[in-house]
Amino acid sequence: MVSIILGLVFIAFTVFAVLPCCPLNWGAEVIAFLKGGAPVLAALIGLICLFIGAADIKDKKEAKKEDAAKNEQ
Repeated sequence: MVSIILGLVFIAFTVFAVLPCCPLNWGAEVIAFLKGGAPVLAALIGLICLFIGAADIKDKKEAKKEDAAKNEQ
């Protein structure tokens, strides 16, 4: 229950901080942060995808070897 209330408070603050009619008016700074963070986030996601793909290829090779060993017996 506390986490739901805390989540709603954070969402309300975010909306309050970004809206142009409110005193904080951080909309431009938030957009600048998102523009700067997007390439870094894309690079990290790409790196994770590469690691997952390499692990998947290794797992498929091991599965083929196990199947071949099973068929020989």
